[in-house]
Amino acid sequence: MRIFKCKKKYKIINKKSCFIESTVEIGEDVVIYENNRIYGKTKIADGTILLPNNYICDCEIGENCEIENSHLEGSEIGDNVKIGPFARIRPKTKIAENCKIGNFVEIKNSEIGKGCKISHLAYVGDVEMGERCNVGCGVVFVNYNGKEKNKTIVGSNCFIGSNANIIAPCEIKNNCYICAGTTITHNLDEYDFAIGRVREEVKPRRAINYLKNIY
Repeated sequence: MRIFKCKKKYKIINKKSCFIESTVEIGEDVVIYENNRIYGKTKIADGTILLPNNYICDCEIGENCEIENSHLEGSEIGDNVKIGPFARIRPKTKIAENCKIGNFVEIKNSEIGKGCKISHLAYVGDVEMGERCNVGCGVVFVNYNGKEKNKTIVGSNCFIGSNANIIAPCEIKNNCYICAGTTITHNLDEYDFAIGRVREEVKPRRAINYLKNIY
């Protein structure tokens, strides 16, 4: 990752709406849009675009990233990463290159491998994740049992379906497939397929009894 001092060429769309602390280092061809606040020992490498409304403190951000309307603290972001809108990247997080972290995703004290996609509405806490994983909408890595925080290890090439709960401590090895709506409480071996849904029970026309009191 190449880092340049602020004297190099970069562009701020509206200087009056941005605050950039003197300790921040900014690379060449960086574009900073309105309402960005950048603090501490933050380093932003070449070609990165900060779209409006970011808060960034003590982070290292790689080349050609795009960050929109998000909150980042004490984290390392690799090259070609897209974050936001409305993502929160908490301290001690490392996100490798070519990842996508989407809207309403919170990541804390985790390492995310190359090419992973965590596109929306997920909580990733105390996780070590391999490469090229897909984390679906509504996935929660359950890292706290009321007394202590526990860690989850996820291998590479794993698919974690929407609304899955991963109960730490847990290890999911490479190439696993976790179906939507599944709760994982045990380790998974390589190529395991996990499904833990309760089958729906359909009672014909029973909805009449409930709807008549609503409408």
